[in-house]
Amino acid sequence: MQNGFYQATGAMVTQLNRLDVISNNLANVNTVGFKKNDVVVADFKRLYDEYMQNMPIDDHTKQAAKYINQTIDRVPNIDIEYTDFKVGTIRPTGNKLDIAIKRSDSFFMVKASDGQVRFTKNGSFSLDENGFMVTKNGERLLSSNYFQSPEEDGIQIGDDQEVTIDSDGNVYLDGEVSARIFLARMQDLRDLEKVGDNLYKINDLTKMQDFENSNALASGFLEMSNINPVNEMVGLIETHRLVEMYQKVMTSHMDELNNDAITKLASTK
Repeated sequence: MQNGFYQATGAMVTQLNRLDVISNNLANVNTVGFKKNDVVVADFKRLYDEYMQNMPIDDHTKQAAKYINQTIDRVPNIDIEYTDFKVGTIRPTGNKLDIAIKRSDSFFMVKASDGQVRFTKNGSFSLDENGFMVTKNGERLLSSNYFQSPEEDGIQIGDDQEVTIDSDGNVYLDGEVSARIFLARMQDLRDLEKVGDNLYKINDLTKMQDFENSNALASGFLEMSNINPVNEMVGLIETHRLVEMYQKVMTSHMDELNNDAITKLASTK
C-alpha cells in the first residue's frame, strides 16, 4: 500500500473543503451583517489522541490497531469549522429603518416563514403590506413582548407616522414609545447554527435573553460583513496551490512510482 498516496488524497480533500468555505466568504463580502466562516485544520493523529477515551476498545491491542488505520494518521483533516462574529464596518445609510448592532454577542430576533424564531445581524428592514418591519426576505422583526404575547409578533408602523429608533431599540411613533425591538444577547455564540439566508438558530432559547438598555443599536446605519477580501483572496490562492501540489503528488504515486515498481522491482534476472 502506498501510504503517501492516501495522505496526499486526504490532504487534497481537506483543502477542497477549505476552498468551499473561502469561496462562500468571498461571495458574501457585500452581504449586510454576514459573518465569515473559517476552519481549523488538524492531522488525524491529533483527533485520534483527543478521542481515544471514547474508543470502544483499549489501545495497544491488535483490535485497536484494526480500529484505525495508522498508516494515514498524519492526514490533515478539518478539526473545527467556526463562525467569526467580530463586528463588521458600520456604514451610514440615512434610512431610519436601517439598524446596526454594535455588539458581537447580540442579534435581531425574527420570525421565519415556517413560524420558527431565528436570529440575524442583517438590520436592513423595510415595511410589508401591513406596515410591519421585515427583513429583505420577509422575516418579521419581533418586539420585546413577543414571549408574553406571541400573537403580537411584530412592530407595526403607520404610513404617515414619524419613526425614531433609539440606541436601546425603543421605537417612537410620532414621539410616543410604541414598542421595543427584541435584541437577543447570546450566552455562548457557539450555540448558534447557520441555517441559510443570513439567519441563525439556537436549539435552547433559554440560552439567550432580551438585552434591555443595551445602547447597542444605531438607526440609520448598517453593519456590513466582517470579511477582509484581501485576506480571503490570499487564502484562496494559497489553497489553490496546495490542491495543485497534492494533485501532483498523487500523480507521481500513481504513474511514476507504480511504473518503477512494475518495470524495476518486479523484474527478474
